[in-house]
Amino acid sequence: MSGTQRAIVGLGFGPTAAPMLQRLAQAGLLRTVRGPDDKAAAVWLAEHWGAAEAVVAVGACGLVTRLIAPLIADKDSDPAVLVVDPQGRFVVPLLGGHHAGGDRLTKEIAALVDGEAVLTGASAARGQLPLDAFGQAWGWRRGGGDWRSLMVEAARGDQTSLRQESGNTLWQTLEAADTDGASAPAALVISPHGGEGCRWHPPTLWLGLGCERDTSLSVLERLLAEGLAQHGLALEAVAGLASIDRKGDEPALLALAEQRGWPLRLYDAPTLAEVAVPHPSEPVAREMGTPSVAEAAALQAAFQAGGTARLLVEKRIERAMAGERGAATLAVALAGRQWAPQRGSLHLVGSGPGSIDLLSGDARRALAAATIWVGYGLYLDLLEPLRRPDQLRREGRLTEETARCAEALDLARQGLDVALISSGDSGIYGMAGLALELWLQLPALDRPAFTVHPGLSALQLAAARAGAPLMHDFCTISLSDRLTPWEVIERRLRGAASGDFVVALYNPRSLGRPWQLGRAIELLGEGRPATTPVLLARQLGRSEEKLSLHTLGSLPEDQVDMLTLVLVGNSSTRVQDGRMVTPRGYPGAALA
Repeated sequence: MSGTQRAIVGLGFGPTAAPMLQRLAQAGLLRTVRGPDDKAAAVWLAEHWGAAEAVVAVGACGLVTRLIAPLIADKDSDPAVLVVDPQGRFVVPLLGGHHAGGDRLTKEIAALVDGEAVLTGASAARGQLPLDAFGQAWGWRRGGGDWRSLMVEAARGDQTSLRQESGNTLWQTLEAADTDGASAPAALVISPHGGEGCRWHPPTLWLGLGCERDTSLSVLERLLAEGLAQHGLALEAVAGLASIDRKGDEPALLALAEQRGWPLRLYDAPTLAEVAVPHPSEPVAREMGTPSVAEAAALQAAFQAGGTARLLVEKRIERAMAGERGAATLAVALAGRQWAPQRGSLHLVGSGPGSIDLLSGDARRALAAATIWVGYGLYLDLLEPLRRPDQLRREGRLTEETARCAEALDLARQGLDVALISSGDSGIYGMAGLALELWLQLPALDRPAFTVHPGLSALQLAAARAGAPLMHDFCTISLSDRLTPWEVIERRLRGAASGDFVVALYNPRSLGRPWQLGRAIELLGEGRPATTPVLLARQLGRSEEKLSLHTLGSLPEDQVDMLTLVLVGNSSTRVQDGRMVTPRGYPGAALA
């Protein structure tokens, strides 16, 4: 569920595979699809094997196993291979479950098709994190180490010794985490440095670079490789590059950023001049307007990422060799917090009115792919049966919407896939608007992928339970004046009354404002008869669900609270045989 299009190819076998392939393609999972009954499937798959991140095959496991056998090289380069049965009952990762992300994709597809993820690895069987793969979900890159021996020891039930020097530590609170920080030397190390043990590298290093005009790319590459190696720093821990804005069009710098997939932060001279550095230079100050470029840019970028910024590599200079041009300067700073919005994503998930059965397939898929769920505790409780031990739950109080949005966005900027959960539809009185406002306030470089996943609104479920009351124009109005002045709410009520809309009233009555519902009914009554049907729908989609039909003139206001949706018909709405219906046309109109 990251922001970039994944290179996933799909192929099917037999006529029954087509509907499932189409379903996966419509969900946006597959970049390239080969339909069923294609006798050249082996040739086609061989052509796509090297560039594919994953292969999703709809058919029999045995057939797919024989097909991929000649193509398998090694676990570091092979794509993940998943098999889905045509009915979507089971999703099985055959290859690349850990390193290639097959297990994670399996869970995502299983959630989408409402099937079962059949995971056979030792970590899955024990309900524990796959230590050789879990860091990807936390925005990290895997480094060196004897990963096979580590996984063998974990499969035996041995507790893994851990040392974490950088990166987000929330993963250690997961139910699936089983590590011990007391032992030394550590078998698993999370650090910006290379060295002994199996290494995960959070994106915490910022490379400050300055160079002469038209410096050769090879000069920058050599400077980078030697500078990191001399200080034992891992290339996989680099979060991005930083320099002065005057170098924003430098070809070698832009090429290095593009080749490595690193963001490039640019700062003006006054900003860099304010940064205290160990090696200020008067000549650089005269030329660039700041006494430091490389050191100041590295420190400023690390500071902007968050936490304490510390210079690990003081500026070093590399000059052109035979056949090269120019010279370059490198400095490296360590940020106190990881930063990789280009790897992260924020998903606004509408959980529906309450029942998991009413959750959309799109929302299920987003929840399955997320590393962290953020939301109000009550809404998280409703979805708790879907949460796995490797997914973290972060809950907040009902009135702290801004804080929840800010936390979810911050985690996504660190490189994680985050689900921010609202009840109903996230885009209808939910969190989508506030989250998007905060997202839009960020510079483009700091924005993770942002996706809104619609849910089923209480209005829709209430209408379905009542019959067909929304067959003509309708509107929704919240009676809560916490964010909207009551004068504005009254103006909207009058507009709805004069326009003869069917009206759904959200947040209709609380202990602190019991009078507002009565005033709303009074205003709506100015444009429609007292016999107008009104539906009270309380606790929709939950075991305490209760619906009752009334009229505008005899509404029992004391039965209404904040868990109730009030649906007021228009002048043509009627109740017949216990069903509430609004005709599609007014008297005198006829359907063609």
